[in-house]
Amino acid sequence: MLYFAYGSNLNLKQMKKRCKDSKYIKSINLKNFKLTFRSKYRAADIEKKKNSSVVGGLFEISKSDEKKLDIYEDFPLLYKKMYFQYYGKKVMTYIMVNKTSFRYPTERYLNIVAQGYKDCKLDKKYLNKALKPSW
Repeated sequence: MLYFAYGSNLNLKQMKKRCKDSKYIKSINLKNFKLTFRSKYRAADIEKKKNSSVVGGLFEISKSDEKKLDIYEDFPLLYKKMYFQYYGKKVMTYIMVNKTSFRYPTERYLNIVAQGYKDCKLDKKYLNKALKPSW
């Protein structure tokens, strides 16, 4: 199964720890979405936004990896699953159930995400933009 990571799961060391079968494939852009941070956990989330895009990592994961991610992402209470097509293939990602207002992430969490951007060779401008929401 294909999985799209856009937050702390971009961190390849953390992802391997959580999902031993996971294989990072490549970076991709999810169009008409934007990255944000929210909830009491100050965690990454994505939401629809025209003419915007979210960079992330495409992973191949096993069924047991998906079950582990479900637990970690507090599915279906905190995050629900969203599916999209990428070159005719079905890709799963998680989006928050309750769209609370923006909450700046903790330094620890942000460092994990920033390392993930490095690991996957993503442009940090997308991360920086998400940290400066327009009011």
